[in-house]
Amino acid sequence: MTSHDQTTRRGLLKRAGGIAAAGAAVAAGAGTFAAPHVARAAGQPVKWRMQALWDANTTPMKFEQLFADRVKELTGGGFEIQTFTAGQLVPANQAFDAVRAGAFQMMKTFDGYEAGKIPAFAFTSTVPFGFPESDQYEAWFYEKGGLDMAREAYGKAGLMYIAPTVYGQEPIHSKVKISSIEEFQGKKGRFVGLASSVMGAMGVAVTPLPTAEVYSALEKGVIDIADRGDLTANLQAGLAEVAKFIILPGVHQPTTATSYVANKAAYEALPAEYKAVLAVAARETSAALRQHIVVQDVASLAKYREAGVEIVELDPADIRANRPKAEAQWRVATKDDALATRILDSQVGFMKELGLLG
Repeated sequence: MTSHDQTTRRGLLKRAGGIAAAGAAVAAGAGTFAAPHVARAAGQPVKWRMQALWDANTTPMKFEQLFADRVKELTGGGFEIQTFTAGQLVPANQAFDAVRAGAFQMMKTFDGYEAGKIPAFAFTSTVPFGFPESDQYEAWFYEKGGLDMAREAYGKAGLMYIAPTVYGQEPIHSKVKISSIEEFQGKKGRFVGLASSVMGAMGVAVTPLPTAEVYSALEKGVIDIADRGDLTANLQAGLAEVAKFIILPGVHQPTTATSYVANKAAYEALPAEYKAVLAVAARETSAALRQHIVVQDVASLAKYREAGVEIVELDPADIRANRPKAEAQWRVATKDDALATRILDSQVGFMKELGLLG
């Protein structure tokens, strides 16, 4: 991030694409804005705490700090967000309830963790066999009403959904070469969440192992294939040593959205300018992280090849042909919940417009 010249609040809102002062709804324009800070709101500085999903010194955590720094910059130091790594304030699985109760004001989360309680969250986190491009998924949020529906889902839980961070695929690491969707049949694999049922429908015998057990399970042959994390994180975890094939795209998680979520009362107490700044900084962070990962993935794939790992590319036509089978599992995941069904109908409609579904 570079430093920027100071502008008025009006300049910020204009360059941000017309963010409504009352709302924190972001226009669909560019991801990175040249506009810097708004005039500092009257009164004492606002200080929030945010617990993220990530461990210390990881790439995503560094971007959460950039998000916090940007919020501070755009408000002239009037709004400070102190960032905490996963589990630093509360265990990761307690963050949802902790923010709702006001123990701290904000979290960065993956909605799929709560999909068992709130079915809508199965579709605001990732859609297995769904949108193949992160820009398509982000367009659903900003152009097709996804942002409003995500806010509706969180609103029922007493929380405020601010914005997503959208980025690309997670790979599938494999001990055997898989060149088509049909060849997943009969394999033993580690997947979690909605991906478990979708990959099960593709013939995989799914085991929902903890992330920490993926390396040893592949090494010992307990599983043949595995989802774990992004290419770079998996390289650092040593998966090149135990799985000599990478299957791309990662159809189980072709695109990903993590979420900035705030305590509703704390959010509503913010001045309109600060609500707008949260939306702007979140949108910038989404684009910045996504672009960084594009560059990082190229370097990581080269290192995998150097380690003797073969990269296998699945045929897009093969993926498209199997998308209706995945769609049947998406429908099951709605659990007949009205909002989840509305979200899925919206996504399916957009996929049809994009030519991803017949």
